[in-house]
Amino acid sequence: MENPHSESEIKSAIPSVESDEDDSEESEYESVSEPEELQHQEQNNGSKEQQSEDTSATSDTGISELTLVLIGDTNSIEFGPNNILLDHDDQANVEQFSSKVYDLCGRYISVINLLGVQSKDQIPVNQRIHAFVLLLPNGLHNSHYSSGVQWLEKAFGRESLAHLIPVVTHQTGETCESALNDLKANHSFDERRYHTCRRSMTDGKEIADLLEKVDVMVSENDPHWYREVIRRENKEHQEHKEEKTEPSVIQQNQTEEREDSAAENKNDPVNEASDAEKSEKIDDNTTPGGEPEIQPLVPPASCDPSTGEADEGKELISESRENRSEQSMKQNDTVEDTSPTSQTVSSDTTERTSDEDLSWNKEKQENVSEEMKKMNQYQKDTEVLFSRLHLQDQQQQKWSSSEFLQLGSSMKQQHEVSEKDLPHAFLHRLMMLDYRARYIPVRPDSSKVVHPKLDPVFNTTETDDSDLEAFLSIKTDKHEKKTTHVHPMDVQMAVFHCSDNVLKQIMITKLSQCQYALPLLVPDPFTMEIECPLWTFRHITKTWKVKLKPQINDDSQIVITKSIPICKAETPLVSFFRLGSLSVSKSQLMNTLINDRHSTFFHRHCPGSTKSRHLMDGVAEIAWYCPAGKANDAFSDCIAFCNLHGDALSIEKQRDILLEKSSVNVVLVPTLQKDDKSRSLISALFKSQKPLICLVDDSCDAVQRIKGKYKMGLKDKSHSDVSEELKRIIGEVLSSLDPSSLKPTFQLETMAEVSGIRVDESDPVCQRGKSVAMEIMILLEKMEVSKIKDKFLPCQGRLWHEWCRTNKELYHLKGDIENERSKKLRHLDQIRQRQCDASCSKLMKLFTKSLMSLPSTEKEYFLNWIQILVDALSTDDLSSILQSYDETWSEVLALKNKKEDRDKNSVELSRKQIELEHISKKLQSATFGLEHIFREMGQIYEAHKTMKSESSRTDWSKYPELAADLMISGHPMELMDGDAGHVPLKWISSLLDEVIKKLGDQRVFVLSVLGVQSSGKSTMLNAMFGLQFAVSAGRCTKGAFMQLVKVSEEVKKGFRFDYILVVDTEGLRALELAGNATLHHDNELATFVVGLGNMTIINIYGENPADMQDILQIVVQAFMRMKEVKLSPSCVFVHQNVTDITATEKNMDGKRRLQEKLDQMAKLAAKEETSNEECFNDVIEFDVKDDVKYAAQLWEGSPPMAPPNPGYSESIQEVKNIILSKASVSAGITLSQLKTKIQDLWNALLNENFVFSFKNTLEIAMYRKLEVQYGNWTWTLRSNMLTIEDQLYTRIKNGKLDQIEQSYLLKETSKTYEEIKKAMEAHFEDDENKETLVQWQGRFESKIKEFHDEQVRGVKRKLDGVIEQKKACKKMDEKKTEFENKLLKKSKELAQQLKDKVHDEEELEKQFGSVWDSLVHELTADAKPVEDINLKNEQLAVLLELGIEWDHVRESKKSWRYKHMSELGDYSDYVNFPKNRSLCETSAKGKDNRTESKDTNTQVRSFFRFFTVTIPEFLKSGSTIQQKEQHKSHRVLSCEGQELIRELINKVEKESLDEIQSKPVATKGYVSTYLLEVAKSVKEKVTKFQSKYTCRLKNEFTVDLLLHVFDRMESWLLESQKTFKENNDALTYLNSKKMQYYSIFRSFCKGSSSAVVLGELIRENLRDSAADAVYNRTAHGLAGEMKSNFPAFNGNRLNFEKHLLKSLAENEDFNGFIKYIRKPRAQAEAFIKEEVEKYIFRDHKERAENIFKKNVDDINTLVSQALSDATQKVQTQRGDTNMWLSEFTGCLSDVLKFEAISSQNFRDINDFQFLQEEVKKGLKAIFEEMKELSLDKIKESRNKPDEILIDQLCKCCWVNCPFCAAVCTNTMEDHSPEDHSVPFHRPSGINGWHHRGTVELSINFCTTNVASDRNFYPHHDSEKSIPYKQYKSADGMYANWRITADDSKLPYWKWFVCKFQKQLEDHHKKEFQGRGEIPAEWRSITKDQAIESLDEM
Repeated sequence: MENPHSESEIKSAIPSVESDEDDSEESEYESVSEPEELQHQEQNNGSKEQQSEDTSATSDTGISELTLVLIGDTNSIEFGPNNILLDHDDQANVEQFSSKVYDLCGRYISVINLLGVQSKDQIPVNQRIHAFVLLLPNGLHNSHYSSGVQWLEKAFGRESLAHLIPVVTHQTGETCESALNDLKANHSFDERRYHTCRRSMTDGKEIADLLEKVDVMVSENDPHWYREVIRRENKEHQEHKEEKTEPSVIQQNQTEEREDSAAENKNDPVNEASDAEKSEKIDDNTTPGGEPEIQPLVPPASCDPSTGEADEGKELISESRENRSEQSMKQNDTVEDTSPTSQTVSSDTTERTSDEDLSWNKEKQENVSEEMKKMNQYQKDTEVLFSRLHLQDQQQQKWSSSEFLQLGSSMKQQHEVSEKDLPHAFLHRLMMLDYRARYIPVRPDSSKVVHPKLDPVFNTTETDDSDLEAFLSIKTDKHEKKTTHVHPMDVQMAVFHCSDNVLKQIMITKLSQCQYALPLLVPDPFTMEIECPLWTFRHITKTWKVKLKPQINDDSQIVITKSIPICKAETPLVSFFRLGSLSVSKSQLMNTLINDRHSTFFHRHCPGSTKSRHLMDGVAEIAWYCPAGKANDAFSDCIAFCNLHGDALSIEKQRDILLEKSSVNVVLVPTLQKDDKSRSLISALFKSQKPLICLVDDSCDAVQRIKGKYKMGLKDKSHSDVSEELKRIIGEVLSSLDPSSLKPTFQLETMAEVSGIRVDESDPVCQRGKSVAMEIMILLEKMEVSKIKDKFLPCQGRLWHEWCRTNKELYHLKGDIENERSKKLRHLDQIRQRQCDASCSKLMKLFTKSLMSLPSTEKEYFLNWIQILVDALSTDDLSSILQSYDETWSEVLALKNKKEDRDKNSVELSRKQIELEHISKKLQSATFGLEHIFREMGQIYEAHKTMKSESSRTDWSKYPELAADLMISGHPMELMDGDAGHVPLKWISSLLDEVIKKLGDQRVFVLSVLGVQSSGKSTMLNAMFGLQFAVSAGRCTKGAFMQLVKVSEEVKKGFRFDYILVVDTEGLRALELAGNATLHHDNELATFVVGLGNMTIINIYGENPADMQDILQIVVQAFMRMKEVKLSPSCVFVHQNVTDITATEKNMDGKRRLQEKLDQMAKLAAKEETSNEECFNDVIEFDVKDDVKYAAQLWEGSPPMAPPNPGYSESIQEVKNIILSKASVSAGITLSQLKTKIQDLWNALLNENFVFSFKNTLEIAMYRKLEVQYGNWTWTLRSNMLTIEDQLYTRIKNGKLDQIEQSYLLKETSKTYEEIKKAMEAHFEDDENKETLVQWQGRFESKIKEFHDEQVRGVKRKLDGVIEQKKACKKMDEKKTEFENKLLKKSKELAQQLKDKVHDEEELEKQFGSVWDSLVHELTADAKPVEDINLKNEQLAVLLELGIEWDHVRESKKSWRYKHMSELGDYSDYVNFPKNRSLCETSAKGKDNRTESKDTNTQVRSFFRFFTVTIPEFLKSGSTIQQKEQHKSHRVLSCEGQELIRELINKVEKESLDEIQSKPVATKGYVSTYLLEVAKSVKEKVTKFQSKYTCRLKNEFTVDLLLHVFDRMESWLLESQKTFKENNDALTYLNSKKMQYYSIFRSFCKGSSSAVVLGELIRENLRDSAADAVYNRTAHGLAGEMKSNFPAFNGNRLNFEKHLLKSLAENEDFNGFIKYIRKPRAQAEAFIKEEVEKYIFRDHKERAENIFKKNVDDINTLVSQALSDATQKVQTQRGDTNMWLSEFTGCLSDVLKFEAISSQNFRDINDFQFLQEEVKKGLKAIFEEMKELSLDKIKESRNKPDEILIDQLCKCCWVNCPFCAAVCTNTMEDHSPEDHSVPFHRPSGINGWHHRGTVELSINFCTTNVASDRNFYPHHDSEKSIPYKQYKSADGMYANWRITADDSKLPYWKWFVCKFQKQLEDHHKKEFQGRGEIPAEWRSITKDQAIESLDEM
């Protein structure tokens, strides 16, 4: 029961440590003195309880209206002064009223803070509780809800759940709408009792709503429920105690009377006190009627281990320290009744009435009272001990294994610790297999331990007899109180009592590994109940060797190995008992029998031993002697030895149990005198049939024997003599065939049958776990292990192995690759389907159902039981197989070493090796463990997920979650299947995904280990981190396992990660693998493990250089591969089993030799990996001084009885410290990154060439994100530059600027550029992956600088062109001004004449036309008009001049073939093939097409040999007669030839465009020679091509190419000439202004003032200018919006490519596809234009119009402001019209183009306010009209949105894959040294590739080819083919590409081939047939699936 008293009361009941004294010189028990405060406190207990009850009652009546208990995680709330509910983080042990709640609602509400506390002890006594508030942090609400509910139910019972309200807390701004749905989906609770609030809890409304929900809940519940819970707990506790007794009727009546009395006085503190006093009196005055006979259980006082003297205690049950409630005050009355061994008194005893009987009863009652006092004192001493060790709280809240299986602070052996830290230090060292855990030095300055003070030193200068007498007379003050340090075994047992059963089991297993004795019978220090911790032994397996008796006439001895779970081992049991006090140590004597070099049993002479031992008396310990099968074995078979601590005379129950179970009893007695109190027990043992050995302390007799009974004296005999004699006697007894000697065998499991004791396995939770496990084991009864796996685990056997083999074959394809690959993929799916069909075995159903349904504690027991029971199944099989394996392996070694008769030996050796392999397979099939069941879960999951099946028979989708829970709780999980040698990627990925869901994407430091088989890797990891990887014989690690080790909070601040992921691996050089298989497997494993780890431990065993070389070669090669793929793990070499690790010189020499060996291996590996490293330091950062550590040998002696070497543990801890030191500077990786890394490594390992195949997905993802940032940075720079360009352009046009300096542009852009640089720096420094990003930082900074400088240069270049144009138009501009002045003057004069005819429009037009024509003629009289270009005539004239016939031109124009010349699929029609067929004919069978005539010119042969293919005249039978006729004797160019001609066309086109665009057409006009120059250049290039490749191209080719080039440059020429004409043709300009000036003329005629006319002139001047500015701004704005928001444009290049392909598929436009394939950039530009068109004019038209209107308003505002500023300045300075115009145009010079207006015609204006209003009035109408303008004119703006985006998005890499022509997707144009790459290659047949000598288009992907064994010819003239796997060796364009041999083939391109098969065949004039036949699977892909697959990019 929980302690209802406050902590202060408990402390008062525990005497201070200083008063806890045990006089080591006295044998009698000396009680601990009680302080007066304690007695006073006990007297006042009642009053305190009454006060508490009164407080509670008062609260009920009005002071405390509501009591809330906060439970959950401390991270779910923010403590602070403003927190309304709780403003502090202290756990309250008294009720605390919340003042802020009172302020909020005027109510007194108590809030008890149990956040983060796992005990209810903090709740005040008799506190009334109304509701539990479970705080759940958002995001972790599911897992925290489950754990919170479990704890509440466990602590307060199931009914407490009705009083629970969960509250999900969240950060400010965070949303948690999904939390309720999550909780409802996974749990069942009342939605009304659910709440959310901020973690700060500062919102009054949220708290008020919560309290309202609490009130509703309280009103619906029983208000007195909690008091009933407390009462029931008290009652259950009392009944539990009474169940242990057999009270008489009288005792029962007495108990009932006292309970009734107690009930009456329950609320009366005075009565309670008097009852307590009465209880004490009853102890002294016995009532008539007799008392039960009380049998002793354990001495109430500590026995002196040196003398062994102890009082005979009586077995009594003291009050529990947790049960000091009002009931405990009455417990003394009936304490004798609660004795578990009390017996019913006979009826005649109750009738004694004589004085003698009364006297006897009184004496007995006095004895009982004395025993009661001693027992109370024993209880107090126990409490003091636990208090000194700070274990008070662990009695209720037991330690769990998770608290110790985490990374804590390291502790060295020589480090002293304080007493309070002893338990932790003991457990930690025990976990590390350091048997010195018992000998931990305690810090001497501990305030709790009083050390003896030395008297002052005597002055020895004049020593006399008096001084001597004084010295000899010094005595110790017996009354001096002192406290010695805690006994080591008290520490061990205290930790044992404070641990839960799982931790106890781990602890006992570790003690067993340390070869220590284990507790078999343990009295509970508080209840005195005897427990047998049988459960803790379940994981212990003992191995020993037994020599069998040789056959007759056979001298050879057979040694067999036995390996048996110790609980099932049947062995003799030899029990040792001490009767009375002895001078010899029983435990020490027993050690000499088992292992005289190791203290198996702790004894008085062990370090740290004291006479104050407290918890060991009554404990029976057991240990086993295991022989090694050698001649010097002490015993020939395994024997159990049991040691009962304390005086067996007073420990009857344990003694009787052991006497019953023993095979031989050994009794140590001080004497055998008749009056000795042990005589009666000796007599009983002598009469027993069991062998008895009496060792007498005061006798020196030799051994005497009588009928199996032995007696031997100990006096004057050495330990060794006694030991040897005892060994002989025990051996003789156990080997005796005397039937009268009864020697039963002992089996631990039978302890469960012993009555009167408690067995830990009887706990209900353990039993439930076992019962579920037994349901599964029933299925496996009487079945062989191999058959079990075949029947119940079918998915991981043959099917899984076949799948792995087929999957690996995918990476080594031959022949018809793609079809072969399709077959294998079909086969893989078939296997998966068969796995799905077989995945519902009963075993797996039961197992997974149990995992899903059992609570966490029961699940832990269940898994343990499964492991225990399954291990037991295979133990017998394994033992015999291992025996056979060892024998055969020894024979193989012997045959290898034999030098004579090699031929005969060779045959025999082969036979033995085959036999060894057979045994190895048998061993593999006989191995069956929990890991196989988890492996089956993984395979079931993978199968169903692959097939996307929905099974009603198995809930496979939850398997990863189940495994994740176990992994988080510390279970190792299989990473690589050791039997199949494969990593189940889908299973591992989903498992890690679930871990991430539960823990978050935590950072882990991955620590892996590599070493040869059986070199102690797992043992080292277990010792390093306290793990439990399998290390027993026959259970060598297979594959790789991973286990999470949490970094504890105390050391977390020193690390940047949250967990260490330990990866344990199988050994290299496994015996069962042979030859190349071993090498390949080892290299694969080493590469995987080294690549996965942030650090790898290289474990070297022994000092054999040959063994060292084997592993070093593998390791160095693995590290070299990591360097090649830019992974940089670190390593530590651990050299185990070194004989002398302290020999510094020897170690330095060893390190030097290791360095030399590593350098040598590095050179060898460099040759194999085609690298240039010279030494190991070139491969990895390595310091031989710091990174090589030596470890002592594991065992201190020879197994199986040798304990672990403490030096080994210390060495491993040093290694651990080095690892952690290195790890502290590492950030590790996130779990999601780990998942990706596993996939990348394994996918690359499946290929032969790891380096070529490795694809670092993590780096790729980071690089792509960086590309997005790069795009944003460059866009910011571009956008800023566009703004600057617009301003300067307008200024130039306004004549305000006639020169641009680059320095000025740099200055203008400097602010934005600096901001970008700061943003870049912050990105690289603050990103969580900055360690990876740093490799690109310099390159990206350089690229940003290049981009910025290029933008500056580009803008300067454009503006310089504008300035040149302006200068070229200067003369024209001057004429414009002169013309305007004359026109205005004439208009004024004419208007005066015609003012009477103002309404005669015809007359006005006539008169104005006359003046206009006159002035125009005058102005343009000497100017030559600019003519338009007639390009058709120009082109024809050029062609004729080049000598090209008109018929050819006409034919070409008619066919229009020239327009798409660069996108044609076949150019064969353009080539003149030689008439001599032998030049181009090829044998259909000739692989290399080398058939040729001897007299043929070599150069001609070189072209046609590789560039022509003859279509075979025998087509496939499926072809029609028409097709056969059509193809007969038809010759076509090979793919290489096609590509060369296509390259020529593209090159000529680009160079011609560049040449024509370099001409000054826009500034100086078109000249006909421009076209002729270009045409001549084209013809020249064609001639050079023909000469270079000695081929003849038809004239049609040249004509088409010239027309193609002319067609491409036509639009640019026309646009440039138009610009020139607009700027330089006066007539054109004047005609454009006619209507504007007619309008002004009319105004003059109407009599308008000058101000009105000037206003109209200004308005007309601004109309077009403002429109241009608005359209330009809108173009910028829309481009920016699309860049930011449009999905296709707002990412990196890859994202853009994805949307481009989606668009092509949706449109199903074959020509668009061909354009994309042939000219990807042109298609990309077309796509951008199309998307911009749709965005602006269709999809987001309204948004575009709003942007346009906003820009209109902005320009209007600017103009209005300019008007206002100009008017204000003129008025202020009394200026004129000229000043007003100058100021007005100056304000707008950066925004609007403004043609100069002469002020001389408007000098009469003096009312500038009126002028301003006139201009505004006219502008208002203009701007309103402008808002209604169409967006179409945006296409005519100077900077068009599509062109801006094309400049931004298309300035990237456009290099094509040399195989399939897929485009590199790097965002940067020049991304060297990064290779070109693309995540989605395509079938090369799309690009026209076909099989040589055929018309069979290829369907192979590049990624398939580079994984195959095929070859290719890299160039058209290549004589030698190159394997695809070595494609980079072809140099040139191949060397710069990275094509990973993986499965990154998009269904998209498969769909495309099937969809457009016919069009592709027609385009290329080839067919998908033969080896190019399309696989059937491709045709099942739909368009939707194809588009969806693009998301994989």
